[in-house]
Amino acid sequence: MQDAGLQFSMMRSFRRDPSVQDTKLAPGTVKRIARFAAPYKRDLTVFLSLIVVAAFVAVLNPLIFKKIIDDGIGTNPPMTGDRGLVVSLALLVAGLALFDAVLQLWSRWCSTRIGEGLIYDMRSQVYTHISTMPIPFFTRTQTGALISRLNNDVLGAQSAFTGTLSGVVSNVIGVVLTLIAMLVLSWQITLLSLVLLPVFVIPAKLIGTKLQELTRESYALNAQMTNTMTERFNVSGALLVKLFGRPEVEDASFRDKAGRVRDIGITSAMYGRVFFVSLTTVAALATAMVYGVGGSLAASGSLGVGTVVALAAYLTRLYGPLTALSNVRVDVMTALVSFERVFEVLDLEPMVAEQPDAVVLPRGAASIEFRDVVFAYPTASQVSLASLESVAKLDSSPSQTVLHGVSFRAEPGQLIALVGPSGAGKTTISQLVTRMYDVDSGSVQVGGLDVRDVTMQSLRDAVGVVTQDAHMFHDTIRANLVYAKTDAGDDELWAALDSAQVGTLVRSLPDGLDTLVGDRGYRLSGGEKQRMAIARLLLKATGVVVIDEATAHLDSESEEAVQRALASALVGRTSLVIAHRLSTVRDADQILVVEDGRIVEQGRHEELLLRGGLYTELYRTQFERQETADDEVALVTD
Repeated sequence: MQDAGLQFSMMRSFRRDPSVQDTKLAPGTVKRIARFAAPYKRDLTVFLSLIVVAAFVAVLNPLIFKKIIDDGIGTNPPMTGDRGLVVSLALLVAGLALFDAVLQLWSRWCSTRIGEGLIYDMRSQVYTHISTMPIPFFTRTQTGALISRLNNDVLGAQSAFTGTLSGVVSNVIGVVLTLIAMLVLSWQITLLSLVLLPVFVIPAKLIGTKLQELTRESYALNAQMTNTMTERFNVSGALLVKLFGRPEVEDASFRDKAGRVRDIGITSAMYGRVFFVSLTTVAALATAMVYGVGGSLAASGSLGVGTVVALAAYLTRLYGPLTALSNVRVDVMTALVSFERVFEVLDLEPMVAEQPDAVVLPRGAASIEFRDVVFAYPTASQVSLASLESVAKLDSSPSQTVLHGVSFRAEPGQLIALVGPSGAGKTTISQLVTRMYDVDSGSVQVGGLDVRDVTMQSLRDAVGVVTQDAHMFHDTIRANLVYAKTDAGDDELWAALDSAQVGTLVRSLPDGLDTLVGDRGYRLSGGEKQRMAIARLLLKATGVVVIDEATAHLDSESEEAVQRALASALVGRTSLVIAHRLSTVRDADQILVVEDGRIVEQGRHEELLLRGGLYTELYRTQFERQETADDEVALVTD
């Protein structure tokens, strides 16, 4: 009967969704696949050749058995056979078995080399391409969908060569050679044997339809459980569940889904067993028919006994491949769709891309200039894919303009403070400096060069950023710091930590620099994380610094520590700071008051207060209480 590998392959084929047959592939998909596989052309040729040779070897054995019985042993009394021929043919069978074992090992090596190579190439390309995507791509895309492209779809594409291609070739050649051999031996019994094929294929199709429904439901439930675990088991999600969650309800909901997956698994296993038993039963019935009809013919002398044995042996090699080929279009289309989903990501052009003739921005570049900048956030259709957002169609309606003719200049060493109501466009201005987005018109210049004309790496080297939420990788303090400067030694790390007012804390930790900070740095307090981020900034030693409300969500004690760290970080650097601290605003060389995407006022603190405009109103609502509190602290200190 068929081996376990063939049974698994057939079952997997019948589980696949037949709706892929209706998918219209993008023009040129097959040619792109061929180009992608071009580096493995030699290995593929060898692999397919081995499959063909193995198919021929498989067809030879029944013919040799026929020869042993008819000519070696003999079937007529007194059964005087040719012992030498029997031994020779038995040795030939053994030799073919050894040869087939070598073929299997060789073909396995080739398929693994091709498959793993394709996985490496495709994952590397997709990962590199996704890394070039702008921030709006990541704000819209589901992380799980991206990971699925790197894992499931890449593996599905890889199986096109190591699974689908080899299966189709081996099954086609095996069926053709087997049918030819059977027809030559006895065309009547061959046709009679094929009559039973629909008896198995039709029920198999019905079972396959049910398996497809169960598999789709199982995938959906597993995706829901994975999403639940992902959201609940990260630090933020776990904290929210602890504070507001209903454990009994969540536990019951999860158990319901897990229970349904369990039931589907049991049902699928039984369908699979029915599938396998049906195949073996039909094959056994066909074999019985061959022996019954063929045996009768052999008894009458019109057919050799060896021929009957050979036909029965061929029959066991016929039903499995024929059944697998009945679903071959679904298999091929499934593999092609996986390739297309990978190509879909690779074809999404990043909105923010490096120019071919980009120049290197000098590391000491220390000026910022906005020249009549107009900007609107990109639409979903410009930066994302519907399949990565789990929506039917992306929103393509034009977005509103966020910045309107923004112009200002920060000279080297100056501190520029951005103030204004929430949603005025302050963060947008800061993100344009680091080229998280490209302007619609006008220009943003650093060091006298348009940021669109310089290399991305040199811009990253020239501009340092501290955001509201200082992100830390789940790694050591050392690893998080050297991310900014890979060749930094311990002396540099400690100097940066001390300047950021966090060196004493790190020294007090049992593992020091090798302390794990936890998921997103949650083992550190908010203020400690911000000071770590400032230490990372100091280690990078850039000429331009962008600070996006680094103390916005801290308690007064942490805020004071971060302010001291910032004071060290901003010395001698051109700084663009989104400010909500009066001390920062007072020290600014220039204050830009932003409202509705426009700079409505600019000047120093005292000048703007005298004008009685929006800044005066902001001062009274946001800063005046800070001034009173600072004065009270000063009186207590005195």
